[in-house]
Amino acid sequence: MQAANHILIIEDDPAVASSLQDGLQRDSYRVAWKSTGSDGLHYARQHNPHLIILDVRLPDGSGFDYCRQMRQNGIRQPIIMLTVQRDEMDKILGLEMGADDYVTKPYSLRELRSRVRAQLRRAYGELSNADADQFYVGDLIIDRSRGLVQRDNQPIYLTPTEFRLLVFLARHRGQALTRTQLLDEVWGYDSDVESERIVNVHIRRLREKIEVDPGQPALILTVPGVGYRLAEQVTRL
Repeated sequence: MQAANHILIIEDDPAVASSLQDGLQRDSYRVAWKSTGSDGLHYARQHNPHLIILDVRLPDGSGFDYCRQMRQNGIRQPIIMLTVQRDEMDKILGLEMGADDYVTKPYSLRELRSRVRAQLRRAYGELSNADADQFYVGDLIIDRSRGLVQRDNQPIYLTPTEFRLLVFLARHRGQALTRTQLLDEVWGYDSDVESERIVNVHIRRLREKIEVDPGQPALILTVPGVGYRLAEQVTRL
């Protein structure tokens, strides 16, 4: 499978980009590199890579803005953002803009390669189309076989991570799930205080897309002291 996977790196530092490119090519990925956000966005539109690695600081603008533009342009592939260790807000903002994961600089190439494999496996591999069936949550239809969520025959566009998160909640409907459980299943790595914020941000983004009133969620409910659960019955007032 890996030989077909196409990765786009958007990074302005040639040394960093070259190191990334070499490391990923050793894993048999096809890798493209662009040094500006505008070139990266254009390439992503034209060539539809399987995964995008996006630096926060680019010479022609913020990686946050380019991440948001990609999502607004219908680019749904996983995005991993490269952030600076000391800037925690970078991580939160990246997730808010639509990123699926982040890796902090300075980072371990081994860790990044592991994050890439996890995102690709979950987006396109064994976790992407298993048990091809449908879930009905209130007036939502979740079609696992097509990776599609609809309300009133209108599609709701989710990122791969948002879709996996919603499916996992739906598979365990009514069950209170901890953030650790969600991290392990959806992201595939261990829980800590910082990584649990990833769950909170994605839950908030998911609510903004699927709840009629995100301020008073009726589908994804908070379980104080535990985590989240998907409502078993949904009542609309």
